[in-house]
Amino acid sequence: MTTALEPALSIRQVLTLERVLAGEPEVVAGAGHLDRPVRWVHVAEAADVGVMLSGGEMVLTTGVLLAGDEDKQAEYIRSLHRAEAAAVVLGLGRAFPAPPDVMRRAAERYGLPMVVLHRPFPFAELTEEVQSRLVRRKFATVSLSESVRTALTGIITAGAPLQRLLDEIAVHAGCPVILTNLAHRVLATAGERPAVDDVLRDWERIARQAGGGEGDGWVRAELGGRGEHWGRIVLCGYRGDSPVGRLLAERAAEALVLHRMLGTAVHSWEEQSAQSLLTDLVTGVVPARRLLPRVRAAGLPVNRRAFVPLVVRDGDPVVLDRVLRLLGLPGLVAQLDDRATALLLSLARDQDAQALAAHFATRLRKETAKGTPVVAAADARTVWEDVPAGLREARHVADAVAEHGAALDLPVVVRLRDVHLRGLIRLLRDDPHVQAFAERELDGLLCGSDAEPDLLAVLRTYLATGRNKSRTAQLHHVSRPALYRRLEAIRTRLGVDLDDFEQAASVHIALLAHDAQQG
Repeated sequence: MTTALEPALSIRQVLTLERVLAGEPEVVAGAGHLDRPVRWVHVAEAADVGVMLSGGEMVLTTGVLLAGDEDKQAEYIRSLHRAEAAAVVLGLGRAFPAPPDVMRRAAERYGLPMVVLHRPFPFAELTEEVQSRLVRRKFATVSLSESVRTALTGIITAGAPLQRLLDEIAVHAGCPVILTNLAHRVLATAGERPAVDDVLRDWERIARQAGGGEGDGWVRAELGGRGEHWGRIVLCGYRGDSPVGRLLAERAAEALVLHRMLGTAVHSWEEQSAQSLLTDLVTGVVPARRLLPRVRAAGLPVNRRAFVPLVVRDGDPVVLDRVLRLLGLPGLVAQLDDRATALLLSLARDQDAQALAAHFATRLRKETAKGTPVVAAADARTVWEDVPAGLREARHVADAVAEHGAALDLPVVVRLRDVHLRGLIRLLRDDPHVQAFAERELDGLLCGSDAEPDLLAVLRTYLATGRNKSRTAQLHHVSRPALYRRLEAIRTRLGVDLDDFEQAASVHIALLAHDAQQG
């Protein structure tokens, strides 16, 4: 990707220079175009001045060759317009003691800024001042361009993730940076969090604005190559010079294209976006209300919706996403670990959440070539702040099924009520009161240095088989007398009567909690 942009001063900036102010400048035409960039300064008197220009010049003239000939005056302005000159500056004096109406009207018609100097001075001074500033700005911009390119390339070659690259871009731009696909769906963001959140809250309007061109500091660059575009990067509210902003956006786009070429596929950026959102929701690191703008900008409907939290064990995220598309269900999919994938559905409140979740799970099983994925769900949430708890509940249910699912008769969508006591214990395993209860009930087996190493395993089997001694002895490959001695040792160390239902139930719950805490 190359850039044809050169750093420039605007006409407005040139008019504020000390040497120009000494000439008492007055804008007599084209006042609405003073932010036009000045690429160079040129002195020209001939009526066909345009043949000497290449565009973007501020043309200085005394009008000596134009005085007394209105046709030449009009042609002079037309020639500047055809050559796309930035502006014309006329020094008033012997040729023109006052701004000529013909030139002024023509300039206004063509939208060409026309400035007159009421106190003429040598044009060489103005030319020298502007040219030196342009050269310094060009050198500074070239230096900036190279430093940005070097920094971004270093990050990429070091194998840094996309977010690290965007963070660096945001540092150079000094404003929020948004990465989107062609549908304006936000894939990633960088910049100071409050400023990014402000942008995302109004993203729908900003996306339209950024898609229609530049203005008010919104600078964008296309991402793609070989004639194919697949995304955009947008600098939101860039406060520096427009040419420098465009250069930064283009350097950023170059870096993102290189990042993709070195192995980061476009669809994985979308997966990373969903993973970041859902991980933040599950962990609670970021308050749910602060994540709402990000979710909305990512394309998930959020107004007056019911959110269905799901966690799928042993399901391929790509297949999950395909099933969502096949069923036309809006949702976010993100892999939480090697075996668990989170899914957040967004449904209209009059839709049957349970039926649609079951329909999704059934279709997922049909689309899965190997194995049977387990779909765990929490009840639909109509309040956004309740979604994190729903996702955590669904994950706990999925984990409980993974540990003990073979012993359970499970429906196509598993909920907390389907995993009974094991599910409840797993859900509460991080509660300090539950942890203290488990430690207290099992203290004699957990802390006894002289305890036989397999007593805990024997207790686990004995309780899991409904206190069936014959089955427990068989599973541990020991004789009945040997089992009795071990059960007696367990009773002694715990100080409980395992034949008493309530005491045995208490120990069983403590053991389930202990196992859940140990993972």
